[in-house]
Amino acid sequence: MTVKREILTVGHPLLRERAREVDPDELASKEIRALIDDLVDTMRAANGAGLAATQVGEMVRIAVIEVDHNPRYPYKPKIPLTVVVNPVIEPLDDELVEINEGCLSVPNLRGNVMRHVNVRVRHLDREGTAHDDVRRGLTAGTFQHECDHLDGRLFLDRVEDTTTLATWEQFERFHRKAFVERITAFVERVGS
Repeated sequence: MTVKREILTVGHPLLRERAREVDPDELASKEIRALIDDLVDTMRAANGAGLAATQVGEMVRIAVIEVDHNPRYPYKPKIPLTVVVNPVIEPLDDELVEINEGCLSVPNLRGNVMRHVNVRVRHLDREGTAHDDVRRGLTAGTFQHECDHLDGRLFLDRVEDTTTLATWEQFERFHRKAFVERITAFVERVGS
């Protein structure tokens, strides 16, 4: 049976620790399988685009990612449910995009961060199958955000211009329209 887990918030020391690699043999364990199911349920219940194990206090390199008609991020392209174990991200070029990000571990705050537009993501899935995928655009940003969690980083660490920080309410009121117009044009240009 899966359960919704408590999501740790900024200031909790576990969010600043690097998670350990998962031995592929562990993926068959009841504990890891239950953790993955709990991550999916917790992410969906919170309307998140992703959730890393560290965000629920489990210090293993596992994250789940999914975007499907997300009310928090209606402009994000769809991402089918993806379980990433021991992910490694490699930028494919120097192209960057400024993305306004939020985080379930940083409630009610958003800010602009620079993310690589094109990345290679190597990881195992929940069955232990190796994947080597290229991710682009906002999807690449989502993978980078979740992998940062596994290294003990929050999006706040990447905000260079603190004047872009805003509560969700103020973002919706003053900044959303311009951001959505800009990011929609970006998505149309680069895809996902």
